[in-house]
Amino acid sequence: MRSVTYVANNDITLLETGQQLFPAMIAAIDAARHDILFETYIFAEDAVARGIEAALIRAAGRGVKVRVLVDWFGTGHRACCRRAEAFAQAGVQYRVFNPWFKRGIARTHRKITVVDGEIAFVGGININDDMLCDYEPYRPLSAPRWDFAVQVRGPLLAQIHFEAQAQWMRAGRLDLLSRIELFRETRRAPPTEGARPMRAAFVVRDNLRNRRTIQRAYLQAIGQARKSVLLANPYFAPGRKFREALAQAARRGVQVTLLIGVGEFKMQDAVARSFYPKLLADGIDVVEYRKTQLHAKIAVVDDDWATVGSSNCDGLSLFLNQEANIVVKNAAFARAVRTHIERGIADGEVVRMEDFEGIGWVRRVRYEMAYLLYKLTMRIFAIGYA
Repeated sequence: MRSVTYVANNDITLLETGQQLFPAMIAAIDAARHDILFETYIFAEDAVARGIEAALIRAAGRGVKVRVLVDWFGTGHRACCRRAEAFAQAGVQYRVFNPWFKRGIARTHRKITVVDGEIAFVGGININDDMLCDYEPYRPLSAPRWDFAVQVRGPLLAQIHFEAQAQWMRAGRLDLLSRIELFRETRRAPPTEGARPMRAAFVVRDNLRNRRTIQRAYLQAIGQARKSVLLANPYFAPGRKFREALAQAARRGVQVTLLIGVGEFKMQDAVARSFYPKLLADGIDVVEYRKTQLHAKIAVVDDDWATVGSSNCDGLSLFLNQEANIVVKNAAFARAVRTHIERGIADGEVVRMEDFEGIGWVRRVRYEMAYLLYKLTMRIFAIGYA
């Protein structure tokens, strides 16, 4: 199994919800001098998203090269068309990823912003209001959507910048002069070292050279765990290897706790719950998060390994869609992530074997049928899921 390559001397700052991410992002965009690469799955039409849109337009007005890539399915056809007109008038270069599924069913689920090759934002937070549901637009949430991103400075920026440019190129056609210009941008002086010397890696999942990179990062960390594995994710439906890695860790005496979001999609809840009996029997603690919409994709292993990104722990993210995560090897960062997950666990409801055993046979059958249907679908569309 190929190891994850870490880069030293980075400054990685954890950002909780859009309340922390969006002001930092707008400040970076407003300070941009050369170029902005901006990629997201959902670019909503609410007031928060309009604020980000306005910042990008302001940057283009100053002569900054602004390139925006959104996913057609995640953002929606109408919003994509409206924004295309607004950006065209402002001089913002704009592309839509895989409209009408012309390139298959894979989506770009990544959330990446790179400004001047000097500062980047990577994570799971879409461009939408924290207080509005993203799958039922404009339905208010009881509390801010729970999600995370990171701000990155340091040598790791070179990899993030290169990958963002590569995604922009893959999303459309470029003439020779445009390709030369992109190459010249990658040759700009490398980022300076971060203020905090953190070792970090940028891991992506695509359908070319990085088909299993993110899962590999998880499996390596879980396989080497000595004390604890804490994982928070809205959609839990990984393949057999991932589930077995968690079970083996628990059997070694590692405390394994899964914080799983529920209440968003009934089908997804049923699939996740189909795993509960086996997870609990293996000694894995399962907690359901119901306080608000859980959208975080974060994990911490032992005292010095943590990840934040866009990848869910399900077949779509691990085997089909395009994703991006930051993995950090640093004790202080790991403690910060652990603190947030432990707080989420305290807000959740613990799943006990006796509670699950008390459900009726109809619900049991529904859970199993949901899993079988999900597994069949993943095997058809996502190579490698088992």
